[in-house]
Parts: sequence; C-alpha cells; structure tokens
Amino acid sequence: MYPLFNPDKTVLTPFLFFTGKGGVGKTSTACATAVSLADQGKKVLLVSTDPASNLQDVLDVELTNDPVAIPSVNNLFACNIDPEASAKTYREQVVGPYRGKLPDAVLATMEEQLSGACTVEIAAFDEFSHLLSDEDVLNQYDHVLFDTAPTGHTLRLLQLPTAWTGFLEESTHGASCLGPLSGLGEKKELYAKAVESLSNPEKTTLILVSRPDVSSLLEANRASSELKDIGIKNQILIINGLLQTHRPEDEVSTAFYERQRSALIETPDALKQVVTFSLPFVSYSLTGVDNLRNLFSSYTFTVFEDDSLSTDPIQLPGLNKVIDDFSSKNIRVIFTMGKGGVGKTSIASAIAVGLSEKGHRVHLTTTDPAAHLAYAFKGSVLGENLTISSINPEIEVDKYKQEVLSTAGEGLDEEGLAYLKEDLESPCTEEIALFRAFAEVVEKSENEIVVIDTAPTGHTLLLLDSTEAYHKEMSRSTGDVPESVKKLLPRLRNPEETGVVIVTLAEATPVLEAARLQEDLKRAQIDPKWWVINQSLYATDTTDPILKGRAVSEKRWIKKVNEELALQCAVIPWLHEEKIGYNKLKEFIL
Repeated sequence: MYPLFNPDKTVLTPFLFFTGKGGVGKTSTACATAVSLADQGKKVLLVSTDPASNLQDVLDVELTNDPVAIPSVNNLFACNIDPEASAKTYREQVVGPYRGKLPDAVLATMEEQLSGACTVEIAAFDEFSHLLSDEDVLNQYDHVLFDTAPTGHTLRLLQLPTAWTGFLEESTHGASCLGPLSGLGEKKELYAKAVESLSNPEKTTLILVSRPDVSSLLEANRASSELKDIGIKNQILIINGLLQTHRPEDEVSTAFYERQRSALIETPDALKQVVTFSLPFVSYSLTGVDNLRNLFSSYTFTVFEDDSLSTDPIQLPGLNKVIDDFSSKNIRVIFTMGKGGVGKTSIASAIAVGLSEKGHRVHLTTTDPAAHLAYAFKGSVLGENLTISSINPEIEVDKYKQEVLSTAGEGLDEEGLAYLKEDLESPCTEEIALFRAFAEVVEKSENEIVVIDTAPTGHTLLLLDSTEAYHKEMSRSTGDVPESVKKLLPRLRNPEETGVVIVTLAEATPVLEAARLQEDLKRAQIDPKWWVINQSLYATDTTDPILKGRAVSEKRWIKKVNEELALQCAVIPWLHEEKIGYNKLKEFIL
C-alpha cells in the first residue's frame, strides 16, 4: 500500500522533527531512524524534549540534559532535555521580581498561570532553539533528530512582534498560559533564527507519525496544515504499526487488519498529498538497539514462541466493576479522561449505559461532534433512563473568545489585538470554554448522574479556581466566573460526589502521559478513582503470532498501572467489532 520507510534509501536533511499525537510511536521511530543513520557512518544527535519521554527506556541507557554516547551504537549521541525544569526556571524569572511585593495569593495565581502545557512547550522550544541556531552543532553532527516538534500555535506566537513587548504585564485579557513569553524578550534574535531554520527545506524535514486509525490521521493532518501555514513545508508522513498480513481464522487478527485499512481510506485529502511511507506492526517491543535495528534491516517478524502469557497471569476486573462501584457509592458526576485515541468516548458511553441499566437517571455529554455521538448510538432506542447531549467545541470556544475580545480587546491597537487573538488559540482557552459549558450541563442536571467525556486538566481547574478567588487582583483575568463554574469546582474535589476515570492503552507513551495527567489532577486535589486499560491484546485470546507477541509487551505496562499508578484498575480487551448502539454498548459491561 505504501513503501516501507528506510533511512538508508531516503534523502534526509540535517534537522529531523518527529511529531504526532501521544502513543503513535514517535520515540521508537525517531530512535530507529537515529540508529540506522549512525550505522551508515553518520554522526547523529537524538534529542527528546518530551516531559513524558521514554527515550532512555528505548535506548536502555541513562540520559541527561547533555549529550552522551550510546555504547552499543557508534556515532550516536542522545540527550533527554527536561522542559519541566526549564519551565520552572521561566516561572521564577517572571514571578521572582514580585516576591515580597505582592500578596502570596497573587503570586500563587501567577505561578499557576505559568504552569500549563503552553509554558512547557515554549520552554522546550527554548531548548532546541539553541541547537537549531548553533553552527557548532551543525559542524559536529550530520543529523540532529528531535523527538517531539513544536506546534504551529507556538511558532506563530514567536513570530508575533507583540509577544516581545511589555504587553503581557499590562494586559487584562482572558486566562492565558503564555506568560513565559514575558521573560524571553532578550531571546528574540535566537528564536527568529530557529524559526528560519525550521522553514528551510534544505535544513529541516518534518516527519509526521501516525497510526492507521482515524483520530491519529486527523491529528497528523491538523499538524501538517498548521505547520505548512507558517512555512514548514518539507514534510513526510509515516504510517506506523501497519499490520502486513492477517490470519483469516483469527477474528481479532482479521478485524485488526480490516479496521486499519478502513481508517486509511478515510485519510484527509490534504494529508494524501504528503509523501507517505509505512512501518510494520511488529510482534516485539521496540526497545533496545537490536530490536530498533530489526525494524529497518529486515522486515521479517519475530515468531512468537513465548509462554509468558500463561505464566503469572494478571487478573483484572472488567468495566462492569467500575459501574458497580459508582452505582453503589451513588457518584453523581463522572469524568473520563486520557489522551486522544484511547477510547474515552466509548468508555463514557458504556458507563452511562451501564448505570442507566441499573435504574439510575443518567445524562451523557461529550465534546465530540453531535454526528459522532449519534453514530455511537446509531439505529438504537435509548433506555428510558438515559439522555445524551453534545457540546460543540467550536461554538463554545468561539463564544468564549468573543466574550474576551469584546471586553479585554477594547482599546487595543492592531498589534495588541493580533497578540490577544493568537493568545486565545492556546489549549487552555478550549479547556476553559468547554469547562464552562460542562458546568452549565451539570447545573441543569441536579437530579441525574452526569457522565462527561473528556475533562479539564488540573492546571485548568487551578486556573479557574484562582480566577474565582483572586480575579480582582490578577494581572490576567477571565472576569466574572459563572455561578455554575463556582459550584462545580468544589463538587469535583468531593470524592463522595465525583469520580474520575483515566483511560489508557497498555503502551509506554499513553501510560506515562496518563501518569502525568494524574499528578496534574492531584495538584488540584482530585484523586482519580479508576484507571481503565482499553483495547488490550493481552486480554484477548488471539493466536496471531504478531498480535500475541505484542500482548506479551503489554504485560509490563498493565503491571505498572495496576501496581504503581491506579487505586483501582480494570481492563477491556481489544474488540473485533465496534460497539455501536445501546444494546451493543451493554456488551462492554458483561
């Protein structure tokens, strides 16, 4: 279908940026590419700026901020830059001058303002800006590979002249997470040079990594379009984990194969214009240099002959236990959380159906487009206890932006308005807008259990909380917080009323990112009640040697979730058919 990606046969630029949503295999693809290039005799530096990086796990070597030689690969050096530490430094740069001069409450608000995803991303950009603009690096290495690329949002911000003025200190616009820019004025020239290198097709290639599933391809398309718009046009797409063959007698194998092919047919038209390669779905875990070499040097699959699936098996309950727990404790608000592509919507729908079958009045709401939710219940009559609604993110975000622009935008000049509009493109804006919409739904449903697909992060909750308490003193305020939001925040912190379900896959990146999400929530005084491991091959009875081999690699991550991260844990097997309709969703809970 697509030619197999092989760095030996592909002309690659000095800088390679790997991007894609969590869990698509960016790190393993970047590592395998780095090993292959080094084996060709090229001197290679591999850099991760992902705060949840598992680069050292893949390469099996301890990494620091400074490049270290990888013992088993000549010419390969790697470093694991911690943007969280850089973000902490930025926070102190901005907040430090005000210590002792402003009330502690205001300082706490300022620090939370600077603790979101955008701050970490800009801190990461600062780190690789030095590498992109350092001529010594280009002279020392043939290739520099970055595991994780900046988003178009971050790069557009750095191109806006207003970002380098005192606008942030003076502004009173909507809640923002872009405060670190106020401490970076002296780096304008460095960043300009870095952005120029990124858009130079002779220097930089953007490698979009996607799984052969609809949500991953949509994310790759969004990133591709966003980055093309700001001049990064030298792009290739790698479809990672494409099952090459299947066993017709194995239902799981056949469904896996066919579902991947169906998703590829739905690839967005714009993404089809990008030069595309594929990488095979393999039976072994892509950790360790030998396995990384196998990915490119020979496309034969390791035959599964391991009996470790039957030794010391992990016994975990299914989703029915989660539903029983919430029902018996009379939990009134339930959030499903997790990275895109892990199945939050299906789990939220199944929980809502399960509770309604137990006689509870349930309202299910989601940020998925209404058509998608209609698809989940396609052709079925809802149970008498279940109602559903859909919150349209575009409408809610637009409504929130207009509200902020009509108040904070008044009197701004053209540059100031341009900065404010770009500021409102941040992920926090969408979270706050959607949280307000969720709060309205919950307020209207006092006599029902409300199941909400996708929740705000701990950062957003703390931001809203500090806005509620200190908005008169804040330098950046959302203004008046709706009563529905004020009521909902304390409810979310009450474990007798609210349950949070973290949904993940039994793979490195989804588990590590879910662990960070849990820590984020704990900062906001919210303890998730359950983790649900979805789409688990370990929990199936597949006989396909490739899928069975992957099931063995899942075992490590299931143990980590069950023994180290989750208070309570459930597992759902990879299902050979989509559960569409009320009655099919009931099968989740049997």
